[in-house]
Amino acid sequence: MSPLFSPFSIGPLLLKNRIVIAPMCQYSATDGLANDWHLIHLGQLALSGAGLLFVEATAVEPEGRITPADLGLWSDDTEAALARVLRAVRQHSRMPIAIQLAHAGRKASSHAPWDGGQLIAPEQGGWQTQAPSALPHASGEMPPEAIDNAGLQRILQAFVASALRAHRLGFDAIELHAAHGYLLHEFLSPLSNARTDEYGGSLDNRMRFPLAIFDAVRAAVPVTVPVGFRISATDWVDGGWDLDQSLAFGKALRSRGGDFIDVSSGGISPRQQIPLAPGYQVAMADQMRRETGLPTIAVGLITDPEQAEAIIANGQADLVALARGMLFDPHWPWHAAAKLNAQVEAPHQYWRSQPRGMTTLFGDVHVGQR
Repeated sequence: MSPLFSPFSIGPLLLKNRIVIAPMCQYSATDGLANDWHLIHLGQLALSGAGLLFVEATAVEPEGRITPADLGLWSDDTEAALARVLRAVRQHSRMPIAIQLAHAGRKASSHAPWDGGQLIAPEQGGWQTQAPSALPHASGEMPPEAIDNAGLQRILQAFVASALRAHRLGFDAIELHAAHGYLLHEFLSPLSNARTDEYGGSLDNRMRFPLAIFDAVRAAVPVTVPVGFRISATDWVDGGWDLDQSLAFGKALRSRGGDFIDVSSGGISPRQQIPLAPGYQVAMADQMRRETGLPTIAVGLITDPEQAEAIIANGQADLVALARGMLFDPHWPWHAAAKLNAQVEAPHQYWRSQPRGMTTLFGDVHVGQR
């Protein structure tokens, strides 16, 4: 059996293969509401044959959106809009679906990437951002407001409320976003956290709020729903968050019953120097897996089936996640299965697309022609 197409369990959740569709922001919602774009986007990805599909970063409160067009799950209306999309997708796909819950912190109130991505000032239709400390992401930006204790409790409860909504919607897993310079990552990194209370300073203090979010979400949803984190394993900036601190965070997460960790990097500072290359984050995922024992997802410029197969076969990660590559080729798992002599699940409406002579790609199917 191809290692990439072997089954794997995240806690009680059994996946048919090791291919994960990473959460990818679409910046296409209105007031947080999912719409027909999300139906089309998630619908096609749910037919891809991957083992697990993540819905994009989903804000737990309006102020936590990266852009005004971010998806949200903070109200009955946002829950109902996402429910409509999920009902339609699930009519035609058995693929497990997870959600990434997020708060953008000081990187909120921004334009969409195709509109430049710059911070939107309140007088231009944006809003006051909040962060661990009043330190802007980039020079020249309006500083965020430092979150007080009441704000911390509000945000914690927002994560819990969104997690409960996610459970009601039937999501199969929950990922908490502590990467890419957003709020929970901002608490972890000394580049963005200059607090002098119990949430700043030492590593234990900087980890305190993200881990409190995990504890509260874990307590709120049944153990049948795996809960984990996406982290930036390093800031790629001297004096910032790094792999050693990430390993400490992973060990703390495992001791609390965390089900998985999704290893990305960067995003906290424009000063980052990222050595982009195929699979440039895999070594960090490998070390995270070996030293924490957590089921680990590797992500970042993983594009070729043979590359993904080697990552799994060599024990560098338990799962591989694709983002841009999956957008470019929504049937990437089909093509990977064809290259690796494996089988993949596909809707029966597509069975006749199997290339001539490739009789086992979709299993032992026999489709006649009328």
